[in-house]
Amino acid sequence: MGIRQSWQGSFAVNFAPESVGETWLWLLKARGVDFLFANAGTDFPSIVEAIARAGQTGAEIPRPVVCGHENAAISMAHGHAMVSGRAQAAMVHVNVGTANALNGLINADRDYVPLLLAAGRTPFLEAGEPGARSLNIHWAQEMFDQAGMVRESVRWDYEIRHPGQLVTATDRALAIAHSEPAGPVYMTLPREVLAMAPASPEIPAAPVMRPALAGAPDPAGIAAAAEALAGAKSPVIVTARAGADKQVPALLSRLAARIGAPVVEYRPRHLNLSSDDPFHGGFEIAPWLAAADVVLVMECDVPWIPAYNHPAEDLTVIQVGIDPLQARYPMRGFHSDLTIRSAPRLFIEAMLAELGAPPDDAGDERAATVRARCAGMRDEARAGAQIQPREITMAWASACLDRARAPGSILVNEYPLVRSAMTTTEPGEFYGSSPSGGLGWGLPAAMGAKLAAPEREVIAAVGDGSHLFANPIACHQIAAAEGIAILVMIFNNAGWGAVARATRAMYPDGHAARANRMPLTRFEPAPDFAAVARACGLWGDTVEDPALLPAALERAFAEVRGNGRSAVLDVRCAG
Repeated sequence: MGIRQSWQGSFAVNFAPESVGETWLWLLKARGVDFLFANAGTDFPSIVEAIARAGQTGAEIPRPVVCGHENAAISMAHGHAMVSGRAQAAMVHVNVGTANALNGLINADRDYVPLLLAAGRTPFLEAGEPGARSLNIHWAQEMFDQAGMVRESVRWDYEIRHPGQLVTATDRALAIAHSEPAGPVYMTLPREVLAMAPASPEIPAAPVMRPALAGAPDPAGIAAAAEALAGAKSPVIVTARAGADKQVPALLSRLAARIGAPVVEYRPRHLNLSSDDPFHGGFEIAPWLAAADVVLVMECDVPWIPAYNHPAEDLTVIQVGIDPLQARYPMRGFHSDLTIRSAPRLFIEAMLAELGAPPDDAGDERAATVRARCAGMRDEARAGAQIQPREITMAWASACLDRARAPGSILVNEYPLVRSAMTTTEPGEFYGSSPSGGLGWGLPAAMGAKLAAPEREVIAAVGDGSHLFANPIACHQIAAAEGIAILVMIFNNAGWGAVARATRAMYPDGHAARANRMPLTRFEPAPDFAAVARACGLWGDTVEDPALLPAALERAFAEVRGNGRSAVLDVRCAG
């Protein structure tokens, strides 16, 4: 599908690694890390030498990808891992590179995405050993605690101090990254250590340790949850990321049908349930919450907004997840009458077993009412999106994209898609941005997703603001260099829509709401994003007329599918 293949030689056994840096690359590949997304600095000479030597010897190492910005490197690792389930490696330059990668690190942390962020460490020796300080920056870039800037957003951090630690530390890093709740880890690699001779020429065939996975839910909790949901008059299920486990959507469909409950995908980050499922209750909790008597909150950090949504005072709330109370959030006040620590799949399987088959006449009328309401909401939203507007709206753009994309394509969404205007049915079809909202994720994450699933069509749906944050020149250069063919669709309303909406909500009659141009929210003049893409060797076009959007999408997809290069379509939307 257009991705250039390189660094695919067979693992050689007739020679040994010459440095710790080379050993580390061999070890990463042996542990299932296929890519090294790198933004190099003066701490990288041993890594550079090892890559060059692998090109001569045929040794298997992760495929190196040169990234012109650290956000691209870490977000591509994020995108690959969210599709493949396997941590990939990003490596950056000492403290300054780490600082540039921090936004992406926060995203991965809050979205439970395993990845390994490695950074060089300024040489600690001023002279006397290979790798000792040789430039003036080697004094200025040293920190007392380089990892301190990332510690709140990683599961583990460590600095390699001796060649003998390399295997244990790397295996520990990857095991912790994949342990539940999964997340990023951080390793620092001093230049002198990378240049040292390996402690051993052999790499153990098996990792020193394995990830810790979630166990079965507490049987007493399952019994209590089953009793509450079976006895509820108006139960509701709300989730954001239960579908990270691709077995969950089918199981969740069975659970929803068993208890007659709508499933709301509230600010979803994965496809949790087919949008065509009879019990898919849409993407907003408000239509269901006021009448609900039991709400099952499953892998959802924010199930509703307390300032705007007001559940019944006697509402029973069941919270389920790997970290159901979101212990890493400093404050989160959603009450929980029953809290169950469990992976969603294990919870649903246990619930279905506990509930058993329904009585012959149990809940038929209620379930029929819920199905009818879900169908009405779904039909109304889709019908409205089919009517061509006078200006391109987000819903029209989403519906046109939905009609044009290939079956089984992967949607990587950084805010603009109107999901209710689309049909999304398959596990792994949709990925949304991290709840932390670090912008600039969507474009490079889609590129990483394409590397993880080269046989599938990948679409990055981004706003103009998030596109700017992604350092598009750096990302386009990577796409051209690596032959990564995706569609980048920019929903361009020439401003920060989220900032404008927040301001109007807080000050509905204020000066900013009445102003012709709300301060700090507009990008004017709008950049010519299509021209930027073409300058980087990609296809680019701009469309403003809603009648011309379907044809523009056809041309863009023809470029991706037929010519194997990325296409950037700048869609000028009503602001």
